[in-house]
Amino acid sequence: MKASQFFISTLKEAPAEAEIISHQLMMRAGLIKRIGSGIYTYMPMGLRSVRKVEQIIREEMNKAGAMELLMPAVQPAELWQESGRWEQYGPELLRFKDRHGRDFVVGPTHEEVITDLARRDIKSYKQLPVNWYQIQAKFRDEIRPRFGVMRGREFIMKDAYSFDKDEAGMVVSYNTMYAAYTAIFTRLGLNFRAVAADNGSIGGSGSHEFHVIAETGEDDIVYNPNSDYAANIEAAEAVSMLAERAAATQTMLKTATPRCGKCEEVAQFLNIPLISNVKSIVLAVDHENEAGELSVQVVLVLVRADHSLNEVKLSKIDGLSTTRMATEAEIATAFNTTPGYIGPVATAQKVLVVADKTVANMSDFVCGANDVGFHYVGVNWGRDLPEPDVIADVRNVVAGDPAPDGNGTVDICRGIEVGHVFQLGTKYSEAMKATFLDENGKPQPLVMGCYGIGVTRILGAAIEQNFDVRGIVWPAAIAPFQVVICPVGADKNEQVRDESQKLYETLLQAGVDVILDDRGERPGSMFADWELIGVPHRVTIGDRGLKEDGMVEYRGRRDEAATKFTPADVAAHVLTQLKA
Repeated sequence: MKASQFFISTLKEAPAEAEIISHQLMMRAGLIKRIGSGIYTYMPMGLRSVRKVEQIIREEMNKAGAMELLMPAVQPAELWQESGRWEQYGPELLRFKDRHGRDFVVGPTHEEVITDLARRDIKSYKQLPVNWYQIQAKFRDEIRPRFGVMRGREFIMKDAYSFDKDEAGMVVSYNTMYAAYTAIFTRLGLNFRAVAADNGSIGGSGSHEFHVIAETGEDDIVYNPNSDYAANIEAAEAVSMLAERAAATQTMLKTATPRCGKCEEVAQFLNIPLISNVKSIVLAVDHENEAGELSVQVVLVLVRADHSLNEVKLSKIDGLSTTRMATEAEIATAFNTTPGYIGPVATAQKVLVVADKTVANMSDFVCGANDVGFHYVGVNWGRDLPEPDVIADVRNVVAGDPAPDGNGTVDICRGIEVGHVFQLGTKYSEAMKATFLDENGKPQPLVMGCYGIGVTRILGAAIEQNFDVRGIVWPAAIAPFQVVICPVGADKNEQVRDESQKLYETLLQAGVDVILDDRGERPGSMFADWELIGVPHRVTIGDRGLKEDGMVEYRGRRDEAATKFTPADVAAHVLTQLKA
């Protein structure tokens, strides 16, 4: 490719709406152009990187035995109504009516469509296992699109779906995809971690997320530096900070704590450690009986004062999948007090008490006395109040917590989710009656797995992990071009033109994705463009270098200085660097 025949559109300054570095650099390098909120055109330079990501994904998916197909972006509402997600998914699902008044959606994902396909075409266990995948644009109507391609509304995704005859087969398919994803992100040249995760709205029994490690990531990743343990903070197990409950040593005493509505204020006022305090969080669950009558279950969640509630973990407890914050009136009825002085001792009505594992092992603790301006000191389970109704891990992990695998302590870093694999089980096949005949001729629900990669999001994540003051520093596998040749003074020196063309043809013949910048730009402007765009390897051929010592210059994008070579040797050096 020659630059004069390619569209290059760089900017010196990033648009005002570009918030994070990847958004700024993608706009400045001319990789994307904004057309609407969270919607972008991928320019030729950016599309080259997208296609390279897609090619690596295709190669590894095909190697893993998956088969590519292409499903429609527009999906009939009936399928979503069958699965139950028509009501569950929320406003991110873009719904519309056609000219006949029939409901449709623009697909954010394709579990329903693929399940419909499977129930039509898979009849016997002899056809299993099957794994289908596609690479296609999706649309999710994000309430606040931001961060460029990191959280856009339209994006390109690779989604795959496996079908097996039983759970054991699903686990095999899942592990195959896990290995394929590991190979994909390794080939992409990204620093990543696979972490245990929550399934969210997709459903199923187990999942892992693949995160690119970057300071600007939206997710907290809990990991053990001494082992392979890693989990999204939503799913990371928080080990009890107390191995067992110690015997009581204090008598419970109602103590005045004026104007101390926060645990930190109570600890300071009483001159005690913060970790002696228990934090009370009041939630509510709405119930409706068969007669349509409504009732409210008040839930008191207790965590140690230095810890925070993990709502995802709480939602996994039976009956607590749809909690909300309790109203002031509900709090007053249940506790005869106001927030800041709430506690589990002698509540006014039946309250479901959920204690985090650490709180359940605490003794001689401090909590609200359900009386404004007062707290109880020296509270002990079993003596001063009943044992908690539920004891569960409901808190967020913090750095320094004991590792769940028993090997040291955990740390926390930031990550950008670029892939997710799910063990779906029979959630969709049962809802949509997708069955096959087993070895005994009896119908059984298909057992599913689901596997997604954010193709365009990978570009933003790669940049967040690889940039400097001059611009993007692409991993070699997904750079728009591998090598750029920059002639200096070619308009005045025939030797510069000849050597540049000769090197260009040599690299092309070797299968190198090379671009020759024949635009006639000044050296500073030309170099700035390619450093901003992030091409990994640059060869500069100038009239001065050829005249003085017959040399040309090679510089890797990460190199601090250029290295000189003869024109005859530079191609071999570039090829060596590409192989490395």
